[in-house]
Amino acid sequence: MTEQATAEIRGFQTEARKLLKLMINSLYSNREIFLRELISNASDAIDRLRFESLTDESLIADDPDFRIAIEFDNDAGTVSVVDNGIGMSRDEAVENLGTIAKSGTEEFFDALTGDEKKDSALIGQFGVGFYSSFIVASDVEVLTRRAGEDVGTRWTSTGEDDFTVEDAADVARGTRVTLTLKADAKEFAESYRLRSVVRKYSDHVGVPVMMAKEGGDDDNKEPELEAVNSAKALWTRPRNDVGDDEYKEFYKHVSHDFDDPVAWSHNKVEGKLEYTSLLYIPKRAPFDLWNREMPRGLKLYVQRVFIMDEADQFLPLYLRFVRGVVDSSDLPLNVSREILQQDDRTRTIRNALTKRVLDMLAKMDPAEYHEVWDEFGLVLKEGVGEDFANKDELLGLLRFASTHDSDPTQRTSLKDYIARMNDDSEEAESEEEPEGEAKAEAGAEGDASVDDASADESDGKRRDKIYYLIADSDAAARSSPHLEAFRARGIEVLLLSDRIDEWWMSFVEEFDGLKFQDVARGELDLDDAADESKEDTAKSDDEPLLKRIGEVLGDKVEGVRESKRLTDSPACLVLGEHDMGIQMRRIMEATGQAAPESKPHFEVNLTHPLVERLNDEADEDRFGDLIAILFDQASLAEGNAVTEPGAYVKRVNKLLVELLG
Repeated sequence: MTEQATAEIRGFQTEARKLLKLMINSLYSNREIFLRELISNASDAIDRLRFESLTDESLIADDPDFRIAIEFDNDAGTVSVVDNGIGMSRDEAVENLGTIAKSGTEEFFDALTGDEKKDSALIGQFGVGFYSSFIVASDVEVLTRRAGEDVGTRWTSTGEDDFTVEDAADVARGTRVTLTLKADAKEFAESYRLRSVVRKYSDHVGVPVMMAKEGGDDDNKEPELEAVNSAKALWTRPRNDVGDDEYKEFYKHVSHDFDDPVAWSHNKVEGKLEYTSLLYIPKRAPFDLWNREMPRGLKLYVQRVFIMDEADQFLPLYLRFVRGVVDSSDLPLNVSREILQQDDRTRTIRNALTKRVLDMLAKMDPAEYHEVWDEFGLVLKEGVGEDFANKDELLGLLRFASTHDSDPTQRTSLKDYIARMNDDSEEAESEEEPEGEAKAEAGAEGDASVDDASADESDGKRRDKIYYLIADSDAAARSSPHLEAFRARGIEVLLLSDRIDEWWMSFVEEFDGLKFQDVARGELDLDDAADESKEDTAKSDDEPLLKRIGEVLGDKVEGVRESKRLTDSPACLVLGEHDMGIQMRRIMEATGQAAPESKPHFEVNLTHPLVERLNDEADEDRFGDLIAILFDQASLAEGNAVTEPGAYVKRVNKLLVELLG
């Protein structure tokens, strides 16, 4: 069969076509990165063949010396990147070069704005590799042959709507990518320009990147090649020998990201277990961060031999955003995922790397960590419910909106919350000291001790709890009636509005010896002992009203009681200590599960003018309508839907007509 007979024209995947148009329109201000991406792909292909050859040496028998070569022709305006790695079969060429095999594609294109600068950053965040060729090329040809196969493949495209793929004879093992440069990109067909780009971006690549020696004038001889990179894996070098720019470029090599990392940690462990790790914290979250099923993990090397790309056994799932490499001297070269999962050495490395990442995050500059939290805070919250061994460290990394800050973009840590709580207590104690001294001088030492004990008890009520509120949004939390008593007393409350907050909070009881308390659950005990007698009297006097309200609401509620959490609102709904909240109910409903039944308590502010007037309402029908309206309003304030919206509107309209006379 001839080559021509096997040729076929195929269309790009829709998403790939969109991306190519963006590339061709030169969204990148830094066009030279195309070479970095092609060299990175070539390096990966060599790593994969090196691994496969461990079990089948015949794959590299024809050419055992791995290398990447860069060829150029200034007159023709072409540049080629050639590797003798694993290569591709025809089907692999179609799959790898004609589609974008990455989740998050839809979100990526939805995020595009039309602003070249912003869209360029998004493309970098998405990662495109081979497609960056079309930044500088008007035509791209790929010649490739997979190791172990006899027939090669030619893939060509101009970056428009389609590409051509056909069989090709006499193709060397590996891949040759040849770019026909655009008129304004001919600079990349010059030796000096190519060398400078290689040294800038790819000096760390662990195989030699070869180019023809400069100064050769004899056209009849095969050009002598020389390595233009150091060809030494960066993580194997001492930390003091590696500069920040080199660390940043290596990150871009392993992650295919276009942004610099926020932080990194390079560490070598020696002793019973020997391994080297180089871990990075990205600047931005990938579009597929929330797909927990996507392959992800560190690049694994054993004795500097590449083993696998996404070794997810070395970090927990909630740290899936971390990039980097781990190189062990103790694992077998033919290691498989199954062996890794069962290996004690793997678990030891995993525990150590997890600690290192958490420590790296904890030591970050507060301003930098604020940006990291905005990108990865939600997945770190997953860890609280999944990694009990590191729960305290994770809790220390969490950031919260708070009633302490009116700006919803500000975040506070639990340690800062506790520090402010202690500062308030110290101020209260210092204000009480003169009074205690005066009483002691007056000979009322016993009375002073009693008063001091009461003050300590009152202060203790504030110090032994971390108060928080879960709501659908920050705005809903800040306007919640459950905060009224806390604002009146100057007590700070953490505001949680992420969709997984109720889930992870269910795994937490305390932090630094202080218990967590949901302000929307159970009965609160905030008042000073001096006020308790008055509250008991008030409750006793108004018990008939509470009973009357309970008769109207019936089995809608668990009970009716006086509220200690309200100062401005007439009523609110309160969950039981162990009842399921709104967030968890919605999660269960979304997954088709039935949520357990529970009824809230209806708490009434007996000092509110509206509630006080209810006591005098003799018309039972009108009384019932008013209580139903109060109940529905309390439900709305919690973020719940009104059970009977039509009836609610009818009651409100009826009340308005009466008020308007």
